[in-house]
This record gives sequence, C-alpha cells and structure tokens, in this order.
Amino acid sequence: MTPDQIFSIVNPLAALSWLALIVVPRRAALVTGVIVPVIFAALYAVLIAVNWGGAEGGFSSLPDVARLFANRWLLLAGWVHYLCFDLLTGAWEVQDARARGIPHPLVVPCLILTFLFGPAGWLLYKGLASVHARSKA
Repeated sequence: MTPDQIFSIVNPLAALSWLALIVVPRRAALVTGVIVPVIFAALYAVLIAVNWGGAEGGFSSLPDVARLFANRWLLLAGWVHYLCFDLLTGAWEVQDARARGIPHPLVVPCLILTFLFGPAGWLLYKGLASVHARSKA
C-alpha cells in the first residue's frame, strides 16, 4: 500500500469514530476510546519502525522537522499520531463529562474543536468543566 492509500483509510475511520463519539457517545466508548486508537497506535508503531532508520531530519529544529516530514511515510506516521491522540482526547472528554454530570450537548462543541484543532478543543473542554464545577459549588 502507498501512504496515500493508507491515508484514505485512516481519515474516514477517524471521521466515523468522531461522529460516533458525538452522536452515540455511550455506545461508541469502546470503539473510540480503545479499538480505533489501538489500530492507529499499531499502525504508527509499524510506520515508525519501518521508516525511521536512515530518515533525514529530526526534532531539534523546525528545519529538521520539515526534512523529517518530507518523507511521506513519516508524514503519514505524524498524521496517524495526531488522529490517535486527538481521538483519545475526545473519548476522555466524553468520559470525564459523564463522570462530572456535564450534559453531552455542551460537550459537542468541544469535541468538534478537538477533532479539528486538538489542543484548542481540549482547552475549551477544560474551561467548560471548570465553569460546570463552579456552578455546582
């Protein structure tokens, strides 16, 4: 398979996982919080193991990162890394909100933002959780 073919599989899988997390969070918990992230993590590990040796670049400077990600396989690995950790973050937001008694419709904007912009969505969720905790006090 090519990097483009793998990309065309993981992207829709991530999108469907996010849709399930938003629409049916209780039913999607195992899939979005465990199964799909395990698939992504395993794929990431294989991509790194097979393509890391001899790769140009590194993490010590922005130009080094650019050289590293010039390798399409490592660029794909980086993308799968993002998909995995953002999905884990979204699944955690849903679980944490349920434990705190935060209504799911209030979490949905956080999930959408986490899906699109990772840390910004997590930050919005942390703000929501903080406001919710103060309103209960």
